[in-house]
Amino acid sequence: MDTVLARRFTGWSCLAAAVALIVEVPLYFVYSGPPPDSNVLSRLLLGILALGFLLLFVTGFRELVKSVDPRYEWAGNFAFAAGLAYVLVTLISSGLEAGAVIAADRPIDPTISVSGTYILYGSIGRMLLGFFLVALGYAVTKTGALPRWTGKSAYVLAAVNFAFIPSLFFGNDPSFFYAANGWGTTASLGAILSYWLLMMGVVTLRGKRGATGRLAQGMHRVHG
Repeated sequence: MDTVLARRFTGWSCLAAAVALIVEVPLYFVYSGPPPDSNVLSRLLLGILALGFLLLFVTGFRELVKSVDPRYEWAGNFAFAAGLAYVLVTLISSGLEAGAVIAADRPIDPTISVSGTYILYGSIGRMLLGFFLVALGYAVTKTGALPRWTGKSAYVLAAVNFAFIPSLFFGNDPSFFYAANGWGTTASLGAILSYWLLMMGVVTLRGKRGATGRLAQGMHRVHG
C-alpha cells in the first residue's frame, strides 16, 4: 500500500470509529436504572461497529508506518497487535453482554449483571489500549508520519489508561468513578478515546499532502 492510500484508509477508518463511539457513549447515561433492551442493544451495536472501524484503523496505521519509514515497521506491527487484541477482547465482552440481555426475561444492566465482562473492557482493555497508544506514539515520533504532538498525546492517553488498570480492586458499582466498571474506567475513557480518534482522523487526512511532500524531499536528498 502506497503512502497516500495508507493515509486515506487510516484517516477515514479512524473518523468512522470516532463517530460511532461519540454516538454510543451518551446512551450509557440515558437511564438511571436497568435500561430497556433497545438501549443496551443499540449502544452495543454502535460499539461493535466502532470496533470494526478501529480494526481497520490499526491495520491502516501499520501500513502507513511501513510506507513512511520501513525501519520502524516493527513499531507499526506492535501497534497493530495490541490494537487487534484490544478489539477482540472488547468484542467478546460486547457479545457476552448482548447475549445476556437477549436471554433475560426482564430489563437488566449488563455492566453489572454480566460478571467478568467489565474486567475485559476495564482493566484488561485499559492495558491493551495503553500498549497500542505507546506503540503508536513511538512510531509517530520516530517516523514523522503524523505531527509530533499527536505522538505525545498518545503517550498522555496511554498513561491515563495505565492508571486505571488497578480499578479491578474497587468493586463493580458503575456510579463509583474508579470501580472496575465505573463511569471513569469505562464511559469517561471511552469518550476521551472517541474525541482523540476524531482528532487523529482529521490530522491524518489533512496531513497527507504535507507528509507526502516531506517523503518526496527525503527521497530526493537520498538519491540526488
